[in-house]
Amino acid sequence: MVVNEVVEFGNRGHETSIVFNDKQTMGESDCVQCGECVQLCPVGALIEKKSIGKARSWEVKKVRTTCPYCGVGCQLNLHVKGDRIVRVTGVEDGLPNQGRLCVKGRFGYDFIYSEDRLTTPLIRQEDGEFREATWDEALELVANKFKEIIKESGPDAVAGISCARSINEDSYNMQKLFRAVFQTNNIDHCARVCHAPTVAGLAASFGSGAGTNSIIEYKDAKMFFCIGTNMTEAHPVASYYVKQAKLKGAKLIVADPRYHELAKRADIFAQIKVGSDVAFLNGIMNVLINEDLYDKKYVADNCTGFEELKKTVMQYPPEKAAGISGVPAEKIVEIAHEMAATRPSMLIYTLGITEHSCGTNNVMSCANLQMLLGNVGVEFGGVNPLRGQNNVQGACDMGALPNVFAGYQSVTVSENRDKFAKAWGVKSLPDKPGLTIPDMMEGLLTKKIRALWVFGENLANAEPNITHAEKCLSSADFLVVQDIFPNETTKFAHVILPSASWCEDEGTFTSLERRVSMVRTIKNAPGIAKPNWWIFKELAKKMGHNWESNSGREICDNELAVLCPMFAGIKFSRIENDGLQWPCPSEDHPGTPIVHRDGKFTHGKGILKGIEWTPPVEITDKDYPFVLSTGRRLSQYHTRTQTGRSGMDAIYSRETADISILDAMEKGIEDGDMVIVESRRGKVTVPARVTDVVPKGLVWMTFHYREGNCNWLTNNVGDAVTKTPEFKACAVNIQKA
Repeated sequence: MVVNEVVEFGNRGHETSIVFNDKQTMGESDCVQCGECVQLCPVGALIEKKSIGKARSWEVKKVRTTCPYCGVGCQLNLHVKGDRIVRVTGVEDGLPNQGRLCVKGRFGYDFIYSEDRLTTPLIRQEDGEFREATWDEALELVANKFKEIIKESGPDAVAGISCARSINEDSYNMQKLFRAVFQTNNIDHCARVCHAPTVAGLAASFGSGAGTNSIIEYKDAKMFFCIGTNMTEAHPVASYYVKQAKLKGAKLIVADPRYHELAKRADIFAQIKVGSDVAFLNGIMNVLINEDLYDKKYVADNCTGFEELKKTVMQYPPEKAAGISGVPAEKIVEIAHEMAATRPSMLIYTLGITEHSCGTNNVMSCANLQMLLGNVGVEFGGVNPLRGQNNVQGACDMGALPNVFAGYQSVTVSENRDKFAKAWGVKSLPDKPGLTIPDMMEGLLTKKIRALWVFGENLANAEPNITHAEKCLSSADFLVVQDIFPNETTKFAHVILPSASWCEDEGTFTSLERRVSMVRTIKNAPGIAKPNWWIFKELAKKMGHNWESNSGREICDNELAVLCPMFAGIKFSRIENDGLQWPCPSEDHPGTPIVHRDGKFTHGKGILKGIEWTPPVEITDKDYPFVLSTGRRLSQYHTRTQTGRSGMDAIYSRETADISILDAMEKGIEDGDMVIVESRRGKVTVPARVTDVVPKGLVWMTFHYREGNCNWLTNNVGDAVTKTPEFKACAVNIQKA
């Protein structure tokens, strides 16, 4: 199921027993703590510690819902006694996971019961301390401050950042509030710091900015090309299918700077230098075109721009691509030959492609390669971005972006504005695309933005260059933070609004495979915390707008299905079980597991584009001779607002700086030694983790912990198209503390 190969039989005869990694304890072994063995044990000999003594089997009810962690969208059965989750299992026949879960999905649910939960609105007093307030008082203050600032400085002086972890209907109502009530398109969300290049790049190449294929296809695919993805840790359940397919004979090519678990299983591993993806991919396409190995009929029938692409990639023979990427020329040729010989192939990528100053170009290069091979619009093929948060795809779909309404309908098209204005009961809507998160942050410093509403995002930990981010937040004339916990960002707020969490409101999530799935309620929010859609609706009411929809179900059925052609067939009554994949244009439509079928791209033909390689903005020098790259670890999730309250610290309890064995020897650093990692923006002191996963010259860290957060070091320079920060490359030095 998991293909981790850690559980086996030990001893002999009557002494035979289940052991882990040749008689190690479970904690010492390579066990990934997924709990799959417990769920599958046929005799009940394995028991979860967290569920012991919590309830008898006949005392619990099972509630099906969708996982609140990564974008895979795993289906869960919550075993509930009263309003307490006592155990979580995977839905055995549910899509996409078919019963499989990871450590976070199975054991990371406690956060909703944390004593740290925000339970009542809070208003900052003149002495800087917060006091409790009623909803009426808090919303009246927010409404009056926004009215005042809009009157003095215009509607574009306010901005909002929506949440990629909350339900679709919440993001829809937030963007509706900003556009219809505040009359600004200054609305964005955290895709800006992760997968905005996916939306922009795939939209430019294919006409729609989402993944093309379904996760369930992974288990029967013939070939995988995984580039810039640490999926065994960031998207574990998706990786289970890849590993299963590999056992059945599928070919696996992995391109990544790190020699991680998936790389160790690869038939071909290309250890590329950080930021060299375009040159590397151009080198592969050079071989395909020069040796006449590409799908000429598919390209001729379904694509435009081939001559432009050819002209560009001819400048990247394998030898030149090797010089830039660090991948030997003969290996580049081998990859091209293997991909040409084994079709279709599934191209899978994650933030190793997008979080660069050339992130959109990286995505379009991936699209170029797959179109060149005829791998788009076919089963077991496509371009498959693994989205990082449970509803980051959905927040994009809902229009929590500065340039589109829900359903990716451009704000610059008058027909779209007229349609939404009529539905929302306003005379007109703004036609100018709004600001992105980086522009909003800078705007706080210049007073272009005076009021900011942050919903469910911990900007003071998740943004690059934390020192700069905190300076921006502290400059806000008025800051509203809407969240379930106090965090580093709430410290800067003027008003804090407590909201419902996962399992406390009914709605939908949209996964990385465009699957819209149900999220169900098992308990009330604590104290007087409220559903997020309700907060936006009530604020609109304070400003003279009466919205009809009064639940997530009503928003989905009566607004999204009516206003967005791609969601027209998605109603709550149709997504009770496995959900539906958009586009789903009518109520008799089965959903769309694979988009761009038969070469029919959203905007007609696929667009091939010649793309030149550009290096990372910040390169190494004598003062900062190491490259810092960043990512996530298996047992933690983003800034730990959830996993930090779910017992996951028992598995991974503090930040480390991962360095190579060779660099450690040269620096006199041993595993566990405290080291100082310093960039041009800041420095942190953390334990060293000496490992063969990291190549010489690279330091690898995460942003999970406040102490040692890599974002004290990262560069806030962004992708030229989307302004997504270059989290994957900046220059640092490392030395023993």
